[in-house]
Amino acid sequence: MSGCSHQSSDDFTGLEAAIVLIAFVVVASVFAYVILGAGFFTTQKAQETVYRSVEQASTNVQIAGNVYGIQSEGSTGINEIHFSLKLTSGSPGADLSRMQIIFSTPSTDPVTVSHGLVADRSTFTLTASGITPVTMVQANEQVEVVFKVAPVPAKSRMTMEIRPAVGAVVPYSVTAPTFIYHTNILC
Repeated sequence: MSGCSHQSSDDFTGLEAAIVLIAFVVVASVFAYVILGAGFFTTQKAQETVYRSVEQASTNVQIAGNVYGIQSEGSTGINEIHFSLKLTSGSPGADLSRMQIIFSTPSTDPVTVSHGLVADRSTFTLTASGITPVTMVQANEQVEVVFKVAPVPAKSRMTMEIRPAVGAVVPYSVTAPTFIYHTNILC
């Protein structure tokens, strides 16, 4: 066997090892890219959640002053509710047109009252200074809310939840006075 060179399989081992190493690096790079992308996505969603939570907490409305129960002529109880809303300290302006009020008594099912142009049993009105219709409340402003209810007799428990589109629910619960007059302060 002259002139024949002996080829060993050991000659390609280094090249094969380099190819396998490059393949591992490429796979690891793709895997790292996918993991980093998922991490960035998760971080972005967490950040959105934090911002949304801060917004929810910072745009609360609250009842300003007294809540009044009005007995219209010929009614057998309180049939209209009046109160004012304002923003909590440091809250940005709030759109109240999407707010809902849930009103109930022990003898009635809860009624959902939404914003409307005329106060009745399914809609409430929003006015500034009792005259000008509005849909927003800004810092240092008060908005009067008026809605009608089925007549609530004396000594009946009334429950109201004010649910703004953004922010916490404001619960309010009170018992109607023993003697009902035209205008009643509900404490």
